Amino acid sequence: MVQRIRRQWPDARLTWVIGKVENQLVGDIPGVNFVIFDKRQGRQAYAQLKQQLSGQTFDALLVMQVALRANFAAMQIKAKRKIGFDWQRSKEFHWLFTGKRIQPQQHAHVLDGFMAFADALGVPVEDSVNWDMPLSEQDKSWAAEQTQPLGDYVIISPAASKAERNWLPERYAQIADYLHQQGKSVVLCGGPGALDRNVADAILAHTNAIRADFVGKTSLKQMLALIAGAKLVIAPDTGPAHMATTVGTPVIGLYAHSNPRRTGPYLDQHRVVSVYDELVLQQKGKTWQALPWGTRVKGAELMARISVQAVQAKVDAWLSEGY
Repeated sequence: MVQRIRRQWPDARLTWVIGKVENQLVGDIPGVNFVIFDKRQGRQAYAQLKQQLSGQTFDALLVMQVALRANFAAMQIKAKRKIGFDWQRSKEFHWLFTGKRIQPQQHAHVLDGFMAFADALGVPVEDSVNWDMPLSEQDKSWAAEQTQPLGDYVIISPAASKAERNWLPERYAQIADYLHQQGKSVVLCGGPGALDRNVADAILAHTNAIRADFVGKTSLKQMLALIAGAKLVIAPDTGPAHMATTVGTPVIGLYAHSNPRRTGPYLDQHRVVSVYDELVLQQKGKTWQALPWGTRVKGAELMARISVQAVQAKVDAWLSEGY
């Protein structure tokens, strides 16, 4: 959405209030003033935000999160218009902090919801989505050096932020073995957290097919450069799946707890392996179409319902496209 505004309204002055970690990934987009909001600072973060933007009154503030934290942040910013989500998606008193709402959408992907904010401003609609993610030559060179011996490589980014969203390590290992048999090199990517490391170690204990392990060993930009050079990314509901979308790398997404039509890889819905539909019917007694949009299912073992055969079938379909 930001890139759409930049392209269609090149004279617009954009300020983006952003998290500290997220800034590492997109904070070098040209033509945007980034203001870091560090939520770990608690109340002090709001005071700093107010001080940084004091003396400025914006033509419009797009409140693109419904969390109470984002609503309180919006209170610190002066704007002629404060635009928020429609009534259906408004939660945690979001409507109290905004005076105008985007148009309601039925069964919209999260990205389409964000694009509705540009619609509300009157920004011309574009035919396609383009992220234009900046990557330095240094990061590109680093990734090329790391992966040059690998040939065609596939990334498995196995860990989501919550353990319940992770597929079974032994099944990732079976897919790694299968990709190896098809002549593909398999590498692991992930963040520096203990969960990422533990999942990666469990995969490594079940297979010798992993050619490189980058879990916890890259910056976000380096990871993006690795993803940009990959032929395919396999991941659950986690950031690297969406990072892959931004650089045009195909994604096989693994979903159980949330509806991939809402949060899945935007350009690769046809590659998603999902058991969400059957689980939500089982738990709620209704199809997803008859439930509030964004309804989640609960359970610690739901990802085990995704079979190796189902993922392998998506790999085969991807290979049949000439990859």
